[in-house]
Amino acid sequence: MSGHTERKCVLALGFFDGVHRGHAALLQRTVQRAEELKAEPGVITFDAHPDTLVLGQPVPLINSAPDRALLIRRQFGIDRVEFIRFTEETMRMSWTDFLQELCRELGAVHFVVGYDFRFGWKGLGTAETLAEYCRAHGLGCDVIGQVQLDGVTVSSTYIRSLLIQGDMPQARRFMGHPHILTDVVRRGQRLGRHLGAPTVNMQFSPGVLVPRHGVYATRVLLPEGAFPAVTNIGVRPTVSHEDTVSVESHILGYDGNLYGRSLCLEFFDFLREERQFSSTEELARQIAADGARAREILEATP
Repeated sequence: MSGHTERKCVLALGFFDGVHRGHAALLQRTVQRAEELKAEPGVITFDAHPDTLVLGQPVPLINSAPDRALLIRRQFGIDRVEFIRFTEETMRMSWTDFLQELCRELGAVHFVVGYDFRFGWKGLGTAETLAEYCRAHGLGCDVIGQVQLDGVTVSSTYIRSLLIQGDMPQARRFMGHPHILTDVVRRGQRLGRHLGAPTVNMQFSPGVLVPRHGVYATRVLLPEGAFPAVTNIGVRPTVSHEDTVSVESHILGYDGNLYGRSLCLEFFDFLREERQFSSTEELARQIAADGARAREILEATP
C-alpha cells in the first residue's frame, strides 16, 4: 500500500465519440455524484474504438482522442480524462480485473455507464453485470438509459451518418454543440492573402471521419475571440499525393499569422458543393458571397 491516499473518484466509463446528448446525461450524472460524494469526477475511455480490434472493422471516429477530451472538459468541466490504450491485452482482460484495477489505481467508489455499455473479454461485462458487481462490493453505480430527440435515439452511429451528409445543424442538435476539428495550422496556399481573407490549412487525424466534401459556414475559436469563417473540405486538385483531404478556412475579420498555432474549428452549416473557378476574380466574388452567408448563419445561431 503506498503512503498517499488517492482522492476518491466517480468514474464515467465509455467511448464518448462525439460527446453527444446521450453522453451528456451520463457526464452530468458523474459530476452530480462526485459533488454528493465529495469525490473527483473522471472519465475512463479508450484511445481507439474497441470494435476496430474486436470486430476487425475500423470505425470512423467523429472526434480524435484529444478532441473528445477537449469537449468533455469544456462542456462538463471534468478535467480528469484518462485514455487507456486498447490493445490485445486490454481486449483479453476480464471485466472484473478491469474494474478491480480502476478501484485500486484510481480510488473509484462509483461508476456511471450507458445502458448499452460492454467491456472486458468477449464483452461479458455489461451495464447489468457492473451494477451487480457494485452492489456486491459496496460501490455505487448508475446506468443511464437511452436519450431520444424527435423520437430518434441519440447515438454516435446516427451522428456519423449526419456528418457524411454534411447536415451540421442536425448534428449540432444531437450533439448539443457544433462538430469540431482541432489541429495545428499548416502553411496555406498563399492564395488567400490576395483574396482578402487569410487562409489556414488543417487536416483530420487518421481514422477520423471526413464530413461531406464542400464548403461550410464555420467559426474559428482563438484566445483572442471567435471569428466567422468559410471552410472548404476537399481534395485540392493540386495536391496529388495520396488524396490528402485538405481543410482550408478563410477567416473573416481576422488579420494575423496563425501558422503553427492550434486552432479549434466549429462547423455550423453546409453552404455549397466544391467547384473549380475559371478566374481568381470569380473565386474572390464567390468567397465574398460565402463569407456573407457564413456571417448570417452564425448570427442567426443562438
